Amino acid sequence: METIYIETTVVSYLVANPSRDSILAAHQQLTRQWWQDERQRYVCVTSSEVLREAGLGDAEMRRRRAEALAGLTVLMVDDSARELARAILAERLLPPAASSDAIHAVVAAQNRVNILLTWNCRHLANPHLLAKLRMFMAAHGLVLPEVCTPIEIVGE
Repeated sequence: METIYIETTVVSYLVANPSRDSILAAHQQLTRQWWQDERQRYVCVTSSEVLREAGLGDAEMRRRRAEALAGLTVLMVDDSARELARAILAERLLPPAASSDAIHAVVAAQNRVNILLTWNCRHLANPHLLAKLRMFMAAHGLVLPEVCTPIEIVGE
């Protein structure tokens, strides 16, 4: 069974109030559909970085995100993951504001996760950046997981 890393944007879309923006609302609905109908086909994991990010913001949203993540295996962010994430930022593969995204990529790679599921198309599910991240990971003896949005794996 394949392993999927549930990144913060996925759980945020899952529990968010429906958006008035039609594209965002569709993404939310696809996320809910995937969570309900497809999730059981995978071993779903998350990380302590996702838990940290999910614990920010509005109290009710924090509660909903925590509830959705409860029961998932939590991968820890250790010193080696933080060091590699800093190297990604130092090499300007991701901008400084994307430190959490670098951590997600590193933790997923270090734990040999098959798929990193995200709605972050700016820093993670971005083909222009993925090639560089793949090369970086390979240079450090790691394999970057497939990075995709729920659109790409709904109804497989």
